[in-house]
Amino acid sequence: MTSERKNGTGSKSGVSRRDFIGRVGSGTVGAALGGAAIKPQATSASQSDSLPQMTLVVNGRSERLSVEPRWTLLDVLRDRLGLMGTKLGCGRGECGACTVLIDGLPRYACMTLALETEGHQVTTVVGLMDGEELGPVQRAFVEEDAFQCGYCTPGQVVAAEGLLRENPHPNESEVRAGMSGNLCRCGAYKHIMNAVRRAADTGR
Repeated sequence: MTSERKNGTGSKSGVSRRDFIGRVGSGTVGAALGGAAIKPQATSASQSDSLPQMTLVVNGRSERLSVEPRWTLLDVLRDRLGLMGTKLGCGRGECGACTVLIDGLPRYACMTLALETEGHQVTTVVGLMDGEELGPVQRAFVEEDAFQCGYCTPGQVVAAEGLLRENPHPNESEVRAGMSGNLCRCGAYKHIMNAVRRAADTGR
């Protein structure tokens, strides 16, 4: 057996198996940290100075922000403004958990660039409340027990609000169509439908 085999290198390069695994591991950690650095909260003050500036109007309040062109509205709402009511679900426009209203119309925040919303009114589930009081659609969801785990509920509520703003008295097929972009993994669809109809019947 050669000295290389005895000392565990297995080659003449002088790099041991332990060294190799250690280097690969550190590279993986570095890559992970590098990926995390694209998140809004990881931007340094010096980087922030060179980013585009925008005014984001959320729930009637204006916020002046430095925003990377690639950041989504969802990123900014959650990571920069701390508005955690807007949920991250699939992150690719399939589940509706991140639904917000932009100028009164439902939009997926994960599929909307933050910079697109400059000059527009953004409303999250928090903006549907009257101070500490639940809004009419929110109350209807509570009264009809239209949630189980509750993770999709903010997006469901906002989608229902957008539907009823556009069509205050939808029929059943219109409710189904209006809510079809929001998924509930718990399967509470019957209760969700009942909640939307209740909100419509009480005039929101």
